[in-house]
Amino acid sequence: MPTRFSGLLEALPEGMLLSVDGDAELTSPPVERADQVVAGSVFVARRGKVVDGVTLAPDAVARGAVAIVGDALRIDAGVPYARVTDAQQALGYLAASWWGLPTKKIEITGVTGTNGKTTTVMLLRGIIDVATGGPVGLISTVGVEYGTGFIPVGEHITTPGAPQVQEMLGRMVEAGFPETVVEMSSQGLEQGRLNGIGIDVGVFTNLTHEHLDYHGTIEAYRDAKGILFERVGAMGGIAVINADDPYGAWFADAARGATVVTYGIREGDVRPEGLEIDASGIRMTVDGFRYRTVLTGDFNVYNTLAAIATARARGWSPETIQAGLDRTEAVDGRMQVVDEGQPFRAFVDFAHTPDAYQQLFPSLRRMLPEGGRLIAVFGCAGERDTEKRDTMPAIASTYADLVIMTASDPRRENVDDILDRMQRSAESAGGRLGENLLRILDRGTAILTAVQAARPGDIVVACGKGHKQSMSIGGTEYPWDDRIALRYALHGVAMGGLPTSPAGAPTVADARRANA
Repeated sequence: MPTRFSGLLEALPEGMLLSVDGDAELTSPPVERADQVVAGSVFVARRGKVVDGVTLAPDAVARGAVAIVGDALRIDAGVPYARVTDAQQALGYLAASWWGLPTKKIEITGVTGTNGKTTTVMLLRGIIDVATGGPVGLISTVGVEYGTGFIPVGEHITTPGAPQVQEMLGRMVEAGFPETVVEMSSQGLEQGRLNGIGIDVGVFTNLTHEHLDYHGTIEAYRDAKGILFERVGAMGGIAVINADDPYGAWFADAARGATVVTYGIREGDVRPEGLEIDASGIRMTVDGFRYRTVLTGDFNVYNTLAAIATARARGWSPETIQAGLDRTEAVDGRMQVVDEGQPFRAFVDFAHTPDAYQQLFPSLRRMLPEGGRLIAVFGCAGERDTEKRDTMPAIASTYADLVIMTASDPRRENVDDILDRMQRSAESAGGRLGENLLRILDRGTAILTAVQAARPGDIVVACGKGHKQSMSIGGTEYPWDDRIALRYALHGVAMGGLPTSPAGAPTVADARRANA
């Protein structure tokens, strides 16, 4: 790793560095927050939505920063200053430089798409581990692994900040990891959190209505994800594309220079025959080999095909691929079974987009025995893509026998306002309030109500939170876990700990202490 400021700056792409005034000895990695500065750090003064990092430069220097990078014309803070075209975009390259450009020493598979990223990443991790002998690094929504064991993640974020990403990759190199698999979000790509990363293999799952509150248009959302495939193409890598997706051809074109492999149920180089899906899992034949996985649902057919197509493109045998698939028995918060011996099935799933609902609910419906009912509990997030409130409840009401609308990270929005709009959507698809449609403000009570309504043979599913371990209400993150809440509900108890919870109800913290 470089020990001089001038050496760190050499990693910036041509044209990004506009000027530099002075040099300094470095003893700590670049940071993007003044409160993260330690002696010997480089402070990258990026412009945030609320605070301009330039205004924090004096504080950063007082804390020990020995140099500053920014895109302001001038920063007078008494230490060397490098002016760049965009401080936020520069951060990833600088962090990569500090950690010795780790992706020059480790193979990177990046997975992007609206839905299915996490499951595809976990499937690929299992296959790569078998094929290479491992260990295989992981940076995903559900957790990370970079040499210190698997670390669960419960935050509302897919891609960590650039300094954290590069440190993880650097630690993987130090620990001898030959490869890693990374979930790559549209915001992470657009904001440069993944700059400085060479991507050898890129996988596209699908593109549907999501994050338009941030990107503005579906085209801008698409373009952000396309950055991944432009990089794969530039490296002459492998691009694995869902050919059934309406945007598949666009992503294949974006990967110009790469070897493009497509997959799909209807179209693509890799397609299944003899497809069977039931509660026990998925079975399908690809090029004469019968693959199986305990994962179930139509959406997991695509995730499994993506993993198979990627592995085949890398030349691995069907037997190796199957052995890797066998290593992924379940993915946290993705069709995760909660079984306390009840006479009906209960699941927690991360589905939180219209497309995910269109995939999830028909799959669950097909699992029902004759006379079985589908009971769904979900909400729509606050301060996020509000158009989903007009579609998701209608989809749920089309397939579920009982829909229970509740809170799901309302943030600073009024939950009743969210539920009002959701109710109109559900009613447009046949929902009748007080009959097959309920609105219950408190999520723990809503989950308990679903369980109490269930009969033998039914399916109860709590959607939207998945593996997440907090609930954002009024600007505060409250400890929360749908998996624990559902388990408690199966024993007749409503999980508490939220402002709306019944007095004296047990909290997630109570549950964790009891299991410690």
